[in-house]
Amino acid sequence: MPPEPVRLGRKRTLPSCPNPLFLQWLTELRDQAAEKGLKTQYVYQKALSSLKKYPLPLKNGKEAKILQHFGDGICKMLDDRLERHYQVNGPDAPIHSLPSGVQHSAPDSNNLQPSKGSSNTKEPSGSSGGDHKRTQKAESRKEKGGRKKRGYVPQKSSGGYAVLLTLYRHSQVPGSKGFMFKNELQVEAQPLCTKSFTVPELGSKYTAWSSVTTLIQRDLVLKTHNPARYSLTELGMSLARQLEAEEREETNEEEDDKSEAGEPVNYPETVDLTQDYNGNGDDDDDDEEEGGSLAKRLPPVICVDEEVGQWDEPQASEQEAAASGILLPGSYDIILCVDFIETTGGNTVRKQELVTELQKNGVTFDIRKLNVGDFLWVARERVASDPGQALQAAARELVLDYIVERKRMDDLCGSIIDGRFREQKFRLKRCGLHKPIYLVEEHGSAAAHLSLPESTLQQAIVNTQVVDGFFVKRVQDVKESAAYLTMMTRYLQKLYQNRTLHCRSRELEGDGPKGASISCSLMSFTEFNHGAVKNKCQTVREVFARQLMQISGLSGDKAAAILEHYNTVNSLMQAYGRCTSEAEKEKLLSSIRYGKLKRNLGPALSHTVYQLYCTKGG
Repeated sequence: MPPEPVRLGRKRTLPSCPNPLFLQWLTELRDQAAEKGLKTQYVYQKALSSLKKYPLPLKNGKEAKILQHFGDGICKMLDDRLERHYQVNGPDAPIHSLPSGVQHSAPDSNNLQPSKGSSNTKEPSGSSGGDHKRTQKAESRKEKGGRKKRGYVPQKSSGGYAVLLTLYRHSQVPGSKGFMFKNELQVEAQPLCTKSFTVPELGSKYTAWSSVTTLIQRDLVLKTHNPARYSLTELGMSLARQLEAEEREETNEEEDDKSEAGEPVNYPETVDLTQDYNGNGDDDDDDEEEGGSLAKRLPPVICVDEEVGQWDEPQASEQEAAASGILLPGSYDIILCVDFIETTGGNTVRKQELVTELQKNGVTFDIRKLNVGDFLWVARERVASDPGQALQAAARELVLDYIVERKRMDDLCGSIIDGRFREQKFRLKRCGLHKPIYLVEEHGSAAAHLSLPESTLQQAIVNTQVVDGFFVKRVQDVKESAAYLTMMTRYLQKLYQNRTLHCRSRELEGDGPKGASISCSLMSFTEFNHGAVKNKCQTVREVFARQLMQISGLSGDKAAAILEHYNTVNSLMQAYGRCTSEAEKEKLLSSIRYGKLKRNLGPALSHTVYQLYCTKGG
């Protein structure tokens, strides 16, 4: 006979659970939940583990509430089953032992010990069966673990998929800077995604951009700097390379299927340059018709040399437009841009009402971060997506001359008290757009309950229109605001319908073509938004202007007039040093003229500035 295996130490038999009925019922509940794929199976499993450790018998489900992971729901289920157990087996039926003919649950489902009735002779076979089942469980767990270890792969046409592919394609371009800003990343990734990166769907607050958080958490995308720069990590680069390979394979398969199906392939038309198109013959009429149709398609602002020939007209116009930053008529759309602060935070219901109203009115809008203003309009270039290209062309965006600052009466009151009102008007004047609009929501008698008198608020609104030169539009509520934005959007779409737009820099407002009107010489959105950053690095001149504007009664126009004569604190102090008396120093700035009416600053303000910069500390 083979020798018995050597056992090290003593094996202590664990006591069986004193509540086998509750154990069996919980096991049934857990198995039912697992079959249905419910997450409550994990709750029942925790309750089972807690019940196995409890050494005392329980009389009902209510007593089990002292155990961990036993809530009111589980205790009530146990009491209901206990009541049915008494109805079937009688009121005196035992509950601390299983009824006759009912076996203990299998070890693989409950991890319970064998019943006391099992003999020692059956132990080896039972243990071998248990080992086999444990091996099966380990293998299944290993398979599950293997599936979980598979790396995160975003679904095709999702936000994460589009962001990874866009960053990868951008990194493959020679001379790439290695990162992308949020704005350009959203624009270039949008053709690869079925959902919008800026506008949430109805009934949801999430956009396709929300998936970027998942990419950052999974160490696929790196976010640095302020404004944020997005780039791929090594892990993200390998995943994006895999997605790009799959994308190309699908594209090649589609082309192969088309060629096998015998679909005609559209090749570019070839032109016989040796043919005399200007000669006499039947072709002359055809050429005139074709030339006339081409002339209709070309914008009137482009001049074509007759000696070149009419066949070269489309290529000349496209090349000239691309090289000089021109948007030709029909090649762009007018889009309303909404600051994300107007749709999130604070009273979310009221802010979502504005988005809902714009959607009802059929307005094409885009939610993004605006560093100044609440609404503006851009001319976005129409770019056709080409799945065969590795990097899609980014759509150019030029900012129209109109910008809207929206104020409720309570917000206007708060901004006047904390000083934001003057600062916002000053920044709107310097943003580079020439037609600022103040949209004031009055909300009936709401001004009567504010901390400032209504007359003060009305005076501030009038000063904004008369003194600062803003256009002020008064509305009653959010619906009227949405209606006004809708009307403005349609008006601008009609106004710019047949206009050729030229891109200019922020510093040189008149660097567009001489024949173009001011409204058609526009800044790019990226340059505009970057130049309007509130907390960007400031020059000494800008800091000096902000210091002056902290003085009561010294507006932006007055500060600008002082800066024309003394652009830094040092230059002002040198001017004070050249004065021969204190009286001359006090009146140094009094004769400086400001504003459209060219009024003098006056001796009072001049004296205040002198005291601020020339009074020595104690």
